Amino acid sequence: MQEPLVSHVDSTSMRQAGRDLLSLALMDARNHTLHLATQLEASLGAKAWLVPPQPGLAPPLWTLGQVGWFQEWWIARNLQRHRGAKADPTTLRLASIDPQADHWFKPVSNAPEGRWALTLPELGAIKTYLLDTLEATLELLEKTPDEDAALYFFRLALFHEDMQGEALITLAQALDLPLGLTLPGPAPTRAPILVPATRWTMGIAAGAGFVFDNEQPAFELHLPEFEIDAQAVCWAQFVEFVDDDGYDREDLWTAQGWKWLQGKAAAEGRRGPRYVDQIGVASGAVMQTRFGKPMRMLGTQAATHLTWFEADAWARWAGRRLPAEVEWEAAAHTAASRGFRFGDVWEWTGSSFRGYQTGQSGANGQDGFKAGPWADYSQPNFNTHKVLRGGSFATRARLKSAKFRHFGLPESDEMFCGFRTCAF
Repeated sequence: MQEPLVSHVDSTSMRQAGRDLLSLALMDARNHTLHLATQLEASLGAKAWLVPPQPGLAPPLWTLGQVGWFQEWWIARNLQRHRGAKADPTTLRLASIDPQADHWFKPVSNAPEGRWALTLPELGAIKTYLLDTLEATLELLEKTPDEDAALYFFRLALFHEDMQGEALITLAQALDLPLGLTLPGPAPTRAPILVPATRWTMGIAAGAGFVFDNEQPAFELHLPEFEIDAQAVCWAQFVEFVDDDGYDREDLWTAQGWKWLQGKAAAEGRRGPRYVDQIGVASGAVMQTRFGKPMRMLGTQAATHLTWFEADAWARWAGRRLPAEVEWEAAAHTAASRGFRFGDVWEWTGSSFRGYQTGQSGANGQDGFKAGPWADYSQPNFNTHKVLRGGSFATRARLKSAKFRHFGLPESDEMFCGFRTCAF
């Protein structure tokens, strides 16, 4: 297996990375995780790790410990790791190096709301667990063949840790904790792009390196011509929606979205996206709190922390629509040279999250989908969640594949999410 350049350790080529480069990437991911832990510890100060529960997120110590647990569960403790995606997830595991690890960090043993009530070990103990689990992983990786099946769980653990790192950054934003991150700035606005009709292959074929279960199977479909925004909707555009009483017009919202909005308006007076303290109708100014600091958003910055409901309402107001995920993906691959840009914010699409189909009809819309060993990743979220694409400034570049499918509930706004639109 030919290795990419070492400089590609944080690039989408890591899906095909062999043993040596994967070892570097795993160390890079763990260093990033520990760096975030150190920043969170410094920001929390006297509060220690006693933080108020945040809907849709997990306690910081749980997220840190779960990184090590996930890696140990699927690699060091997994006697079927050599089988890759064909491994039986129900097989018996070896014991953890920490007798309490499953009690603390096994997701099926701790419902999301219950994680906030756990008595977890101190940060020092969790850091030791993280170092010990990584050491065991790297020792096993040295003896692993450079083959896709054998490397499957090592790659999965890498991408899982990247996801948890972004979850920690998202939590820091929710808790108003400062982090030393470079935030996206303004960008030039380009005219919408016309994408010609084409045959497009969704999904990734087997044998192409690491593939998430929801990215399979690969299938081809006819995609009619469409027009799509070159970039995510910016604050200047979103302010116009607010100025036109967008948060007070029921006709612009789905029934579920309007119900969500009325609940937020009653509870907190919501008349704008999350973390927005001021959204000026006359001046166009937007003040949004970023990591505890109120910041004036520039007009050409991507509007951020929007729910799917808000994205859909804006699109209706503008006489446009959210793109289907196939349209987003095709444009990302074929229109980059014409100005299609992504990566500052996750972008809502108009598509509900489901398993890819192979063309046959079926009652549940999941023909062709087969859950991977990490069965809790995709399938439990089918039909209730919406698809997001692209990646945010908090996403490691390794995950910013134009094929990668993120997903969230339509009321989710804790993520760094925005949207772009298509013409009818």
